[in-house]
Parts: sequence; structure tokens; C-alpha cells
Amino acid sequence: MLASLGGHVFIFGRDKDKLNTAIEDIKKHATGEVYGLTADISKQESMQIVWDEIDNLMGGIDILINNAALPANGIIDEEYENIKYILETNILGYIAFAKEAVSRMKEQQAGHIINIGSMSAEIQEASGTIYVATKASIRGFSAALRKEINPLGIKVSLIEPGSAISDLHPDTKEQQREKVKKMEMLEAEDIAMSILFCLAQHARCDIVSMQVRPHLQLI
Repeated sequence: MLASLGGHVFIFGRDKDKLNTAIEDIKKHATGEVYGLTADISKQESMQIVWDEIDNLMGGIDILINNAALPANGIIDEEYENIKYILETNILGYIAFAKEAVSRMKEQQAGHIINIGSMSAEIQEASGTIYVATKASIRGFSAALRKEINPLGIKVSLIEPGSAISDLHPDTKEQQREKVKKMEMLEAEDIAMSILFCLAQHARCDIVSMQVRPHLQLI
């Protein structure tokens, strides 16, 4: 959506084939430039490569959308090493990328960081203890980060979607599409519109947090 409005967009992900497909899909509608590479947000060396590319190709950053996350079960069903990797991805990845973005945004006294959280931080389902812990962390991080960097002219918004089409879900894509038709699940574009709304506000106006739920997801 941002690329179609003329934004220069840089994305990355762990899966090369899915990343290339996403880039090609975005380019079909883009009026701005679209870049991307394969990287893992939990790895410091990958993060450095991403930021080197952003600096070289785009000369900086105006908007950061933190949206990397892995699903997780309860502590009984998860092994320690997997829990550690999930925390590094879902929490440390957000914090590390926000830190690098702020170091660039503060020079221009402007910028916007949007953290994509989850309604799991509120409903705290027993089946996803580790995931709940990460998204509750993002809620707290976003609130404190805003207080820290607002004086620098940088905005922070937290968007917490309810159930939305994603590879995070155990349901097949066909099952998820059926839930969308029944208004029990969101499309990705619904979250994109929420992001755009946050970004479109005047400098005097901050959308601090937003919860977006499917019409018939009664949580």
C-alpha cells in the first residue's frame, strides 16, 4: 500500500522464495522503489546487512514498521532453545531495529515507528503463553519508547490486530479465507489501512495505540 502511494519500501524475511514473491507482488502496484533481501531479524550480522542496504539504497529511514514474529505455544510444549529464538525474534528484533531507526531519525528530528503487536497481549490465551509474553512485552516497550523519543520528533504507534490471515495460524489458507468470509478473520490489507491511518495524521496528532478486530471475533 505504501509503495503504491509512492513510498520507497525495503522489506526482508528469512524465506528467499516468499520474499521474492512478495517483492514481485509489491512491484506490480508500486510507484516508488521496492527493495529487499533475505535476513533473520534475530541475528546481529543480518541486521547490520539490512541497515547497510537501507543506508546505501535509500539514504536513511522515515518509517519503520516492526512486524516480524513467530508463533509459539505454552511453556510445556516448547523447548528452551526454541523459546530463546522466539524471544530474540519477537522482542529483541523489535527493540534492536527501533534502536537503529531512532539513531537515524533523531538527526532529522522526524520519523514514525509502528510496532505490530497482537490482541494476545490482552486476551492472554493459555495455549500461547510464550507468544502472549512477547506481545505483552511489545505493548510495554511501545508505551515507554514513545515517552523516550517523542521529544526528538519521532512518533510511536502500536497496532494490535485480532485474528488475521497469516502463516502464524495453524489453519490452512483455505480455512482462513472461509473465516474472512464469515467476518471472523482480518485480511492483511485491513492492517495496512490501519498503518496508513496512523501515518496520515498531522504532526501534532499521535495515534498511540489501536486495536483492530474482525467484526465477529468476540474477544
